[in-house]
Amino acid sequence: MPPASARMRIRIRMSARPIDEPHRVSSQLELLFDLTFVVAIAAATAQLAHSIADGHGAAGLVPFLQVFFAIWWAWMNFTWFASSYDTDDVAYRLLTMVQMAGVLVLAAGVPAAADHSDYRAVTLGYLIMRIGLVTQWVRAGVEDPARRRTALRYATGITVLQGGWGLHLLLAATGVLSSFTQLLFFAGLAVLELMVPRWAERARATNWHPHHIAERYGLFTIILLGESVLAATKGLEGALEGAEISASFVTVVVSGLVLLFALWWLYFLTPVGEGLSDRRHRSYLWGYGHYGIFAALAALGAGLEVMVEQTGHDVGASPLAICYAVAIPVGVFLALLWMVHAPIMAEPVMRPAAVLGCAAVVLLLPLAVPWIGVAAVVAAIAAVCVLLITVTIAPETAGRSRR
Repeated sequence: MPPASARMRIRIRMSARPIDEPHRVSSQLELLFDLTFVVAIAAATAQLAHSIADGHGAAGLVPFLQVFFAIWWAWMNFTWFASSYDTDDVAYRLLTMVQMAGVLVLAAGVPAAADHSDYRAVTLGYLIMRIGLVTQWVRAGVEDPARRRTALRYATGITVLQGGWGLHLLLAATGVLSSFTQLLFFAGLAVLELMVPRWAERARATNWHPHHIAERYGLFTIILLGESVLAATKGLEGALEGAEISASFVTVVVSGLVLLFALWWLYFLTPVGEGLSDRRHRSYLWGYGHYGIFAALAALGAGLEVMVEQTGHDVGASPLAICYAVAIPVGVFLALLWMVHAPIMAEPVMRPAAVLGCAAVVLLLPLAVPWIGVAAVVAAIAAVCVLLITVTIAPETAGRSRR
C-alpha cells in the first residue's frame, strides 16, 4: 500500500494558502507547465525572425504581439491561481495537464496566425486552456466558501470573454471585419481580460504569495532569455552554412551573449519578493507591466537571430532595420524594468536618470550603422547595458567597502 501522504493527495480540499508560508517555491508541476510555453514562445519568436529577415519586421510585429499576449495571459492566469490554490492533488494535476495541452495547440497555430492571420488553432488552444482554468476556479468557489464570490467572478468573467474571442474569430473568418477593426476588437477583448482580476478581487483578494510570484516571474524571464540563446543559435547555424568565421561574426556572437547576460543581471538586481510583500496593492502594475518586458525579451531573440545570420549571408532586411530589431527590444526592456519595479520598492535599485539615459542611447546607436557597421552597433548596445550595471552596483559596492 502507498504511504498515507500519497493516499491523501488523491483528494485535497481546495483552500487559500497562507501568504506568509515559509520557503514557498515553484512546484515541479509548475516547472513542467512552464516547459510547454517554451514551445509556444519559440514558435512566435521564429515567425518574427522570419518577418525581420525578409524585411517585413514592422508587419510581423502586430501578429507577434497578439500571439504573445495569448501566451503571456495564459501563463499569468495559471501562475497567480497556483500561488493561491495549488493543492497538487490528482484533480489539480489533471486540469493543469489540460491547460498544457491548450498551450501546445496554441503553439501549433502560431505560423498560420503570423503568416495568414489565421487564428483558428490559436483560439482553439486558448479555449482548451480556459476550460481547465475555469474548472479550477469553479472548484475553488465550491471548496473555499470564504472566497466563493471571488472565484465565481473569475470563472464567469473568463467564460464570457472566451465567448468574445469565439465571436472575434467567427467575424474575422466571415470577412465582416476589416484588418483594422479586427485589431480594435482584439485590443478591446484584451483590455477586458485585464479587467477581470480587478473586478473579481473586489469581492475578496486571493492569497497569492509574494516571494512565490517573484520566483515564478524570474523563472519565466530565464525561459525567455533561453529562447534568445536558442534563436541566436539558429542564426549561428545559418551564418556558418554561408561563410567562414569572420571578425564581424565573432563580435556579434560575443556581444549578443554579453547583452543577454547583462539583461539577466539587471532583472535580478531588485529584491522583488520583499517589494511585493510590502506593497501588495501595486501588484497589478508590476504584473501587467511584465507583458512588455517579456515581449521585449522574446522579440530580442528574433532580432539576435537575424543579426547573427546576416554575418554569413544576405538577408532582406537593411542593416538599420536589423540593428533596430535588437535596439528597440533592449530599450523597451530597460525602460519598463525601471517602471514596473519603482512603484513596489521603497528605494528603487536603479536610478531613473541612468536607466532612461541608457535606453535613449541604445535607441540612438543604430543610426551610426552606416559608419561603424552592424557588429559594432550590437557591441555598443551590450557595452551600454554593462555600463548601467556598473553605475547601479558601484555605490552599493563602495558602501560595503567603507563598512
